[in-house]
Amino acid sequence: MKSTRRDFVKLSALSTLALAVKSESAAAGQDVPSMPNAKQGKPISREEFLQRQETARRYMKEAGIDAVFLTGGSSLSYFTGTQWGLSERLFALVFPAAGEPVWVVPAFEKGRALEQIKFGADIRTWEEDESPYQLVAAALKDRKIGTGSIGIEETVRFAFSNGVAKAAPAARLISADAVTARCRRVKSAHEIELLRLANKITLKAFETASKSLAEGLSQGEFSGKISAAHQQMGSGGGALVLFAENAALPHGTVAPQRLKRGDIVLMDGGCSVQGYQSDITRTTVFGKPTDRQKHVWAIVKQAQAAALKTARPGVACEDVDRAARKVIEDAEFGPGYKYFTHRVGHGIGMDGHEWTYLVKGNKTKLEAGMTFSDEPGIYIPGEFGVRLEDVMLITENGAELLTGQADSIENPFG
Repeated sequence: MKSTRRDFVKLSALSTLALAVKSESAAAGQDVPSMPNAKQGKPISREEFLQRQETARRYMKEAGIDAVFLTGGSSLSYFTGTQWGLSERLFALVFPAAGEPVWVVPAFEKGRALEQIKFGADIRTWEEDESPYQLVAAALKDRKIGTGSIGIEETVRFAFSNGVAKAAPAARLISADAVTARCRRVKSAHEIELLRLANKITLKAFETASKSLAEGLSQGEFSGKISAAHQQMGSGGGALVLFAENAALPHGTVAPQRLKRGDIVLMDGGCSVQGYQSDITRTTVFGKPTDRQKHVWAIVKQAQAAALKTARPGVACEDVDRAARKVIEDAEFGPGYKYFTHRVGHGIGMDGHEWTYLVKGNKTKLEAGMTFSDEPGIYIPGEFGVRLEDVMLITENGAELLTGQADSIENPFG
């Protein structure tokens, strides 16, 4: 799975902005809506992890895969709850279609590993001068799959998979996508609940921080306020912030920016709740929008709505992209990728960007429970850009946006 495209700004101190807004509302006698908080998210239970493992075994048998090989990352966390970063030292799980899983762990890390490992008691350690790949080969032999098909999870480093291939030359190494991506692409009700909460937090963080927009504010300062608002709701998060003509660069710029009245303000960010990600973009104007800004914003909203209306089980991913792109092209912001420069969406779950993608050429059929970003945009070089993004859930009969669609350029949080 690919990492999210944004580098979130991290602040050392919490902002009191959200509390100040609540206090002002209370002082004015207004009802204060309850703020979403990451603590409301319930962790994945042991029973859910066991169900995921059983589903994986069923898919392994269907795909003819005898074991799946995983290293640190979101898939390892998805199946076992173990959270482990990547380094040059191999920390791995050999998960067989039948039999007990085997963990391969650096010996000096065993204590820390035992704090994390909740499934499987076969833990094999290797010293600094030993080969961990021989332990993997021995594990395959012990499970009687030394000559079997071993599915390599897609984010496993080449150095690790190559080490396994050399240590177990009789094994056949293939992609594990038929198991790992297939398991992760359809979300459970609990996963959807966590995604919904994460996205509510980010939308509220944007709204809260936007009350502080002021002449001369830098993009870094505003991004910091968004991060602080996320922290106020119990989750680390942040945003890419772009002003004026820089909003025409979808992935941002290192150029310094200072806010001026009449500037487009684009904020694209997210957070995590129990490992599940949000991804929202809102575009507004500091001050009174021009007719052109409102016109372009309205087209992007129509494109987002067209993608939403098209998405439903059985529809090809590329058809969703086509529906949004047609709206933009019909408004003379085309052809193709001329002004709408990227796909309309990506999968989202435990990774900000994960399988699969709403893009031309992807004929994968949508299924109920899949989740994607729905994020059309129009980017006019040297002038401004507009993007609207919400997470879209494929339902039994259609699709919904987890946080609803933005109301207007003046009120993008409605």
